[in-house]
Amino acid sequence: MYAVIKTGGKQYRVVKGDKLKVEKLPAETGASVDLTDVLMVADGENVTVGTPLIDNGKVTATVVSHGRGKKIEIVKFRRRKHHRKQMGHRQSYTEIEITDISA
Repeated sequence: MYAVIKTGGKQYRVVKGDKLKVEKLPAETGASVDLTDVLMVADGENVTVGTPLIDNGKVTATVVSHGRGKKIEIVKFRRRKHHRKQMGHRQSYTEIEITDISA
């Protein structure tokens, strides 16, 4: 059984027991989180597709940890103009583990 969920503006295909990194969620480590934006649930041959969401669809997950991703470098440079701008960015994330899928 798997589901397709939407969180943080992205879509993820999840199975019970999966660990994934999503955009930062406002929950403490060890807390249970309900993700209600379920787009699709498949159980063998039975496939349920929402329009756009499934009614009463829910994926339960446990927050494993919070962290920050790898640093990316942003460099803006214009040749012959004495212009150079350099920045860095680290995106915050929440690591979750899927514990239950229900539709």
